[in-house]
Amino acid sequence: MSDRALSFGGVAEAYERYRPGYPGELFEMVTAYAGRPVRTALEIGAGTGKATRLFARRGIAVTATEPDGSMLAELRKHVPANVTAMRAAFEDLRPGERYGLVYAAAALHWTTPEGRWPRIAALLEPSGVFASFGAPFRPADPAVREAVHAARAPFLESDEVPSPDGTPPDHEMQWPGSELQRSEWFTGVQQAVIERQMTMTARDYLGQLSTISAYLVLPASVREQVFNRIRQVLPETVEMTSDIIVHLARRRPEN
Repeated sequence: MSDRALSFGGVAEAYERYRPGYPGELFEMVTAYAGRPVRTALEIGAGTGKATRLFARRGIAVTATEPDGSMLAELRKHVPANVTAMRAAFEDLRPGERYGLVYAAAALHWTTPEGRWPRIAALLEPSGVFASFGAPFRPADPAVREAVHAARAPFLESDEVPSPDGTPPDHEMQWPGSELQRSEWFTGVQQAVIERQMTMTARDYLGQLSTISAYLVLPASVREQVFNRIRQVLPETVEMTSDIIVHLARRRPEN
């Protein structure tokens, strides 16, 4: 895994504090797509369990996998008893038990591309559901967004993870839906957006930035300079856009 993928362990508590959870609307969307009761799920890259709680608290037996020990320890503090927490990278998982749902919350882009889709398919029951979702976090005000970009630019051009397959941001079907549509293992690919806005203090916004991998891999002294520059251009409260982009697909029963 890349340095960015493995950078979160040192900020596990901040990740839990500043990263938002997921709304019930997401659970309803995934289970409606499934069209049948979902009893078991495997989570790829569970982090501190933000998405784990969404599914486990509604009765699904979740196996939450996470490669970082500190993140997994934080997860165990917050999830219900029907969660099995396992320290493992996605690439370490071996076919065996199959699940009604396999999902990744802002984590799929850290997995190795080679063999990704047959590996996920092998973890799913026939006609089982795969879900991937994430929420880019941006100031809603274009002027604030541009000011943050200008403050960051001398040190970091972008703090987002680029599309793993090069799909442009304005393309109708975003990644991983673009790859799922080409995969022989999946069908019924859908993309949906759950609109979400929130208001944060400038301090909490910087706290959220402190959990983003692009900043975590910077030298500590540079990271401090970046955050100081960003803080100078922020209003006391920041209106945020954090729409959740959801991709859904179904394992082909014949594969």
